[in-house]
Amino acid sequence: MTTATEQQEIEAIKRVVAEVERVQQNELVEEFIALFREDAIWTTGHGKVLLGRDAIAEFTRKVLPGAMTDSTATYEVVHVLFIRPDVAAVKVRQRYLTLDGQPMPGDSEGAPLYVMTKENGRWGLTACQNTPVIT
Repeated sequence: MTTATEQQEIEAIKRVVAEVERVQQNELVEEFIALFREDAIWTTGHGKVLLGRDAIAEFTRKVLPGAMTDSTATYEVVHVLFIRPDVAAVKVRQRYLTLDGQPMPGDSEGAPLYVMTKENGRWGLTACQNTPVIT
């Protein structure tokens, strides 16, 4: 059973994931980078390991501009596991869509795992693994 406090934290986490979606859809590079801790780890959907916000920033500045020209992605929180009150494992459903909202052909879904931490009252991305769903 989820407590009222946990539900509030889940809602805050969902807002961060919604922000991931918004900044990616709008190709807002600096806003995307700001969602990560300074020492964050991110493994991309193609297996590239990025250690630290500087590496994440360098990669994002190369790939995000122009990435939403022909398609977009949506993000939905499907499960939250609180490891501690200030640490959560967040399973996300990522769907790749055409610009008119139709599923992309082929492998059009991802299953990211975000380990998020709450610091100074704010949830942020700490360790993230993007994983394509192969059907």
